[in-house]
Amino acid sequence: MKTTNMLLAACAVAGAFVATGCDVEKTKDGNVTVPEYEVSKTREGDVTLPEYKVTTPDVEVGEKKVEVTVPTVDVKTADEKKAEQGK
Repeated sequence: MKTTNMLLAACAVAGAFVATGCDVEKTKDGNVTVPEYEVSKTREGDVTLPEYKVTTPDVEVGEKKVEVTVPTVDVKTADEKKAEQGK
């Protein structure tokens, strides 16, 4: 179960890198050893949750048209950066 969760997390991270257009190169092997724990119940429990009465503020929502100047952003892919460095 732990191995499956770690594998899914690793795949999610790898997928995030692929989705953003990053160029990833493995430079060193890693090793992870996680501790193992054993948990046992020592007594029965009883839970009573507190009750709250909440009075929320009145909120009015509207819209207002404004003109905003947005800066331009120059984005280069990993391949473009490598090509520039190789010059």
